[in-house]
Amino acid sequence: MNTAKNILKQRIKLYSSVSCLLTSISLFLLLTISTDTYAQKDSGFYARSCGKLPSLAYSMGDDRLGSPKMGYIDSGILFRIVDSSDTWYKVQLAKHRVGFIDKKYTNRIAGFNPKSNYYTGTITAKGTDTCYDIINIALEERLPYKAWMETNPAIIKLEVYGAHTNTNWITQFTTLKEVKDIYYTQTEEDVMQVTIHLKHQQHWGYSLIYQGNHLLLKVKRQPKALLLNKLNIAIDAGHGGTNGGAEGVKTHIAEKDLTLQYAKTLQQALKKLGIKSYLTRTTDTTLEMKDRIITLQQLNPDFLISFHCNSSAIDTVSGSSTYYKHIGFRPLTQTILKRMLELKMKEYGNVGNFNFGLNAPTDFVNCLLEIGFLSNPEEEKKMVNPLFQKKVAQQVIKAINDWLLQCK
Repeated sequence: MNTAKNILKQRIKLYSSVSCLLTSISLFLLLTISTDTYAQKDSGFYARSCGKLPSLAYSMGDDRLGSPKMGYIDSGILFRIVDSSDTWYKVQLAKHRVGFIDKKYTNRIAGFNPKSNYYTGTITAKGTDTCYDIINIALEERLPYKAWMETNPAIIKLEVYGAHTNTNWITQFTTLKEVKDIYYTQTEEDVMQVTIHLKHQQHWGYSLIYQGNHLLLKVKRQPKALLLNKLNIAIDAGHGGTNGGAEGVKTHIAEKDLTLQYAKTLQQALKKLGIKSYLTRTTDTTLEMKDRIITLQQLNPDFLISFHCNSSAIDTVSGSSTYYKHIGFRPLTQTILKRMLELKMKEYGNVGNFNFGLNAPTDFVNCLLEIGFLSNPEEEKKMVNPLFQKKVAQQVIKAINDWLLQCK
């Protein structure tokens, strides 16, 4: 009798376990189906880039500076949307490559039928009467791309996604002044990589734009005269208007006001040397970052200095620091930091791959200078002093000249 009861208990226990297992499996399948349905409900179609300075990102990760960017792209570029979140589209760049684009920078295409393969055509490189060498890559469609700089030697590398190589010749004209060599490789089934060797060690900038289905890479030449009074200089006063930035712990001065003082002081110091410069803002006005970039792209400076003031929750943190995103622009940031340390400022570092808006453009050399910490009472006292502001201006000018000597 006891044996029968024990067997019955074991069977009940077994049935209960099986029931729980089946329930778990059913719940898992339900969640999987729901998740897949959500993931696919806004995908499987084509779109083109649009709007003001659209960009591709490596991920949907985010901090106060935004998602990590691959780079800005032109409008009208074709994308296959494979997934989405509330604000992002995941795009299939190539068979084994994906990227992310903000939904607001896309236009959905209804009833689009893509070709099975998009082929590349001829590559032509020639100099212009302006400050550029232009490389023209013939394509069958406005395909996505990414470009980056390498140093020692100075190289620009360009990847065109979704491209199957059918390029059988590359034509280079004697009018080229900066481009030394060009070649390509098919690094993946549908990724074409173009390599451009430059004649000078310093990168001076480049931009990418489509003309029809021809992708144009405009390579900026090194200026003929590496003299400060022969260059086009831009100065940015960080923040402004509704964006006040950091605040001094003692004086409560807004970062936007202090950066404008530094920008104007540098401009005045340059003016005394007979050198003209351009300020992104001259008053306390609200300027969207992308508007600053577009204006600077039109101005086409040889380099940009952007003034900022740092801040920390710990009032003992101090020091000057300089920032860049693109490795080819690092040399200027190094000479500026070195000269700032001569003012007995502590070193807070030379920071690369920085996702700040005005470090993002590849069109011109740029440097973000964090003068010091407004959250540190001693540095704040120093930074608001007009005499110190003039010393910073002089150090920046010395640093630019140091950099120009290196370029020679």
